[in-house]
Amino acid sequence: MVERKTLKARPLQMPEASSDTDFLATLGGRVRDARARHGMTRKMLARDSGISERYLAEMEAGRGNFSIMMLKKLASAIDVPLGELVDDQAPPMPEYTLIAQRLRTLPPKDLNEAGALLARRFGRCRDRGERIALIGLRGAGKSTLGSMLAKDLGYQFFELSHEIAAVAGVSIEEIFELEGQAGYRRHELRALRQIVGRRKPLVFAVGGGLVAEPAAFQFLLDSCYTVWLRATPQEHWERVMRQGDYRVSADTSPSAALADMRRILSQREPLYAMADATLDTSGRTVRQSAKELTTLIGKAAQLEHAR
Repeated sequence: MVERKTLKARPLQMPEASSDTDFLATLGGRVRDARARHGMTRKMLARDSGISERYLAEMEAGRGNFSIMMLKKLASAIDVPLGELVDDQAPPMPEYTLIAQRLRTLPPKDLNEAGALLARRFGRCRDRGERIALIGLRGAGKSTLGSMLAKDLGYQFFELSHEIAAVAGVSIEEIFELEGQAGYRRHELRALRQIVGRRKPLVFAVGGGLVAEPAAFQFLLDSCYTVWLRATPQEHWERVMRQGDYRVSADTSPSAALADMRRILSQREPLYAMADATLDTSGRTVRQSAKELTTLIGKAAQLEHAR
């Protein structure tokens, strides 16, 4: 049994002044470096962005505060992504920028292929086949099919959500209440790393939103054999309703909730499609889907051994 910690809600604290000062100094340095890299004087940038030269001088010196629209104008005038100026991570190396630019020109199908090539060459673990992760939207059948697959294979089965609660020492609801979305994502990555660190063969069900978190999803793809359990938005919705999912508000009309699910699925589909395999469960019974999933994993294992 997991020992629960008692957490008390704390009032939100404003960032310290020094952190704001450091951010403004970093931002100013990035603007200065970006325009220099593109051979632009401050006067040229002022002309192209419509922002006064004096204002730019203040920015580059790390003084003042600036709106996102102003930063957008600057990024456009220099011809760099806005994220290069405001991302709290270190600015990318030139080599990274060149590769990213090439990737931006690729259509989604080729982009997925490029990602797979990079993963095979530089990132993926050799023993991925011993860890099978099921991804997909709510109502995909990850828990049900995952436990059945694990039983067929003689593997252990885990729910990532249960592991997240164990890592945090409180329930998922309490994590969101006390730490918000960002806190939940931190616990999610920690729990994922702990599961993958176990050397025993395992199957586990992953929350539908993990694919939108680049660090966690990349780690998942590199360390596990992933299967996207796919279904139509209507079927996802019907399954969620049958399960009495607490995340579906009683105040939301069925049509609005279904529209929202369609929108979520359309945004995540390109990410789900990066999985090693896809199993369409639409129009199939649980037994049929379970049988197909076991067969799919068996074929994948044969291919891996043949390489």
